[in-house]
Amino acid sequence: MAAGTTDRPKWSRVVLKLSGEALAESVGFGLDGGVLQQVAEEIKQARSQLGVDIAIVVGGGNFWRGIKGAGQGMDQAQADYMGMIATVMNGLALQDALERVGQQSRVMTAVEMPKVAEPYIRRRAQRHLEKGRVVILAGGTGNPFFTTDTAAALRAAEIDAQAILKGTHSGVDGVYTADPKKDPNAVRYDHISHMDVITKGLKVMDSTAITFCMDNNLPIVVFNLLERGNVVSILGGEPVGTLVG
Repeated sequence: MAAGTTDRPKWSRVVLKLSGEALAESVGFGLDGGVLQQVAEEIKQARSQLGVDIAIVVGGGNFWRGIKGAGQGMDQAQADYMGMIATVMNGLALQDALERVGQQSRVMTAVEMPKVAEPYIRRRAQRHLEKGRVVILAGGTGNPFFTTDTAAALRAAEIDAQAILKGTHSGVDGVYTADPKKDPNAVRYDHISHMDVITKGLKVMDSTAITFCMDNNLPIVVFNLLERGNVVSILGGEPVGTLVG
């Protein structure tokens, strides 16, 4: 366990939000086996050391982004449904990685695919978590026009999660006053309110998701997913990344 953490977690149930791009190869497409392995090991460690219930909401941008299709003239709803299918592909890859490190998991999807995943049913998801399984929530909300950020916020409220952990993949380790890759004077926030994120136009999650989290008192931790030990450190109470709430 990381130095300074305890055996009592800060939250007993969380949703981990992963973008599809976080799982991609260096070219930004497909799946990186090393990243999948690292994420699986981090989640397994958090489960075994702290006993935290973990649900994962995963995006699909490493295969398809609905906004890209719409920008090319495709019907927006059709493009979004394609994106939902891409999230199921990532969910199955995560399940395989988790089970290879010995962590039981279930993929549940809002777009029903009974041959490969369970349909998302709130009480069934809660039961899986109670049994120590990691639940991978794919298919977004099942509706076009809503992002996987919004899906993460909605699912967190539905399954009684106490926080959302939003892992970044571009080397940015939190929320900054400006884009730190463009502005060398950008300063990272240790703590910022939901309302300040909205009024300052900071790119944490989309505005629908942030507003939902604010209305439902859901804190969000924005952190660097690819830095080993961060998930356990956050759940152990260490000040990693930026706390929004």
